[in-house]
Amino acid sequence: MTDSAAPSFGQVDVKAMPGVLKRIIRLALRYPGRVALAIGCSLGSAIASLTLPKLFGHAVDQATRLLSQGPALADEARDALLVTAGLVILASSVRGFLTGFGGYIAEVVSQKVGYDLRIAFFQQLQRLSFGFHDRIHSGDLITRGMLDLEGARAFIQGGMMQTFTLVLLLTVATAMMFATDPGMAVVGLLFVPIAGFALARMGFLLRVTWLKVQQLQSILTLKMEENLQGIRVVRAFSGKAHELGKFDAAAEDVLKYSYKRITLRFRAISAMTLSFYGSMALLLWFGGHKVAAGQISVGKLTEFLTYMTLLQTPIRQIAMIFASAARATSSGGRLFEVLDLEPDIADAPGAQPLNPARGVLRFEHVDFAYDAGRPILKDISFQVGPGETVGIVGPPGSGKSTIAQLIPRFYDVTGGRITIDGTDIREVTLPSLREYVGLVQQEAFLFDTTITNNIAYADPWASEDRIVGASRTAQLHDYIAALPGGYETRVGERGVALSGGQRQRMSIARGVVPGPGIMIFDDSTAAIDAVTEKKVRDGIKQATRSMATVIIAHRLSSLMHADEILVIDEGRVIERGTHPELLAKGGVYADLYALQTRTEQGGVIDDEVAVETVEAARA
Repeated sequence: MTDSAAPSFGQVDVKAMPGVLKRIIRLALRYPGRVALAIGCSLGSAIASLTLPKLFGHAVDQATRLLSQGPALADEARDALLVTAGLVILASSVRGFLTGFGGYIAEVVSQKVGYDLRIAFFQQLQRLSFGFHDRIHSGDLITRGMLDLEGARAFIQGGMMQTFTLVLLLTVATAMMFATDPGMAVVGLLFVPIAGFALARMGFLLRVTWLKVQQLQSILTLKMEENLQGIRVVRAFSGKAHELGKFDAAAEDVLKYSYKRITLRFRAISAMTLSFYGSMALLLWFGGHKVAAGQISVGKLTEFLTYMTLLQTPIRQIAMIFASAARATSSGGRLFEVLDLEPDIADAPGAQPLNPARGVLRFEHVDFAYDAGRPILKDISFQVGPGETVGIVGPPGSGKSTIAQLIPRFYDVTGGRITIDGTDIREVTLPSLREYVGLVQQEAFLFDTTITNNIAYADPWASEDRIVGASRTAQLHDYIAALPGGYETRVGERGVALSGGQRQRMSIARGVVPGPGIMIFDDSTAAIDAVTEKKVRDGIKQATRSMATVIIAHRLSSLMHADEILVIDEGRVIERGTHPELLAKGGVYADLYALQTRTEQGGVIDDEVAVETVEAARA
């Protein structure tokens, strides 16, 4: 399944639930030694537990027999009881140790599986195409990678390992009870069908409820993430009450379904507990009559009652196991839904690393659509070689940024082809292509780390001279040098410590450091003042003098030096030529240039200027 064919992210196939548990168990079985050790501890604990009824029954019968022979044997009866007490303490100690150690090993396996799933999930998010991330909100992915993953992981200790212990205990205890007295065994186990029905019903309903809870948790995470990212907008427009209302509504939905989950669980536990104690009462009544009739000894009745008492805790754990399995199937289904996707953008079979001779980028009649039937680009063709620059201008939504994202193959063209030195970029490996193509995007995202680490992100082993040189190109070095921490200053989350223009310049420096063969600037100077932009443009021209360069901008001063300028509207090239040639044509470009040179606001109204000018040209 590819990420473009992803299933509805609000639905999970309930019929697939058993398969989800099998996958989780297979993940645990990657550590067979530890799983075998945990199962061995469970087996040992069950055996130690099952010695207790025999010990109690034998002790009661022995003490009764000795005391019935007269007071002279009272000391011998007391000694026998002391020996039994010692054996009970020993068996209980062994059971406690094995249970604790087995639980520890099970938790180790569980955490290792959790680690494996976290790494696999994060790697998958890096593999999946931009189209996937365009459709799925990051809040939902965070919920899947944390809460859903935890629900799947917890089943190994709280469900899988507990099941082994429970099955061993119930199977052996049931066999021993039937071997001792089939009639009393049937009476003692009357609660099983009632408890089984209650638990089966609870398990199904819990799976549906857990799925809804996880979906609502995704919405809750989304609300919180949006609020934190837009906290300045919220404060600026006094939106605290509105945002609190939205979050409260989402939190209330989660609470409501959590109550449903708790109610389902405790109804099942109540039915199971009531039936269990009912069976125990019937066993006491039935067994008491058999003792009175001389059909069984008091010790045998004690043995059966001890079996029932021994089974009390494991029986209660059945509800926990079902609840854990229900959560694991819902959570695991949502998690595996992402892990099973195949990226739309991937290396073709037999793809070879890009081996450019000159580095000539060529668009050949390129068409593109994000969604079928809604074309964004139509018949785009141009060429740019080393030392050459192509400028692209047009109104918002005309497809300029889409062109930039097609070159490093963030998306695949739907018609035509893009080549580098005649080789279709779909025929080369993605890492080699993206290493050769440098893209400075419109959104200047920075990591919460030092300036050095942000600038050298694409080449962590870059020398200090290259980092400083890149910051000089972006006209940022003087500012950085004046900081108390210099290049080791942290920029804060998303570069909050910097202005918009400084973030864009740092993004430019980051793009220049690797020294790619093709350089793309996607409106990367929009937040920079005109004077600084002139210096940045001169620095970029010097740094990219041997590269094929594509500059996308609204501000014509950013690209008027280009060897060819393309004017894009509604995905088509409506004008092309050099700056003087386009001015001489007196078309859309000339009108844009006249408006921008007349305005005193410059880039602040570039978008409005572009739209109005193009609309006027259409009219």
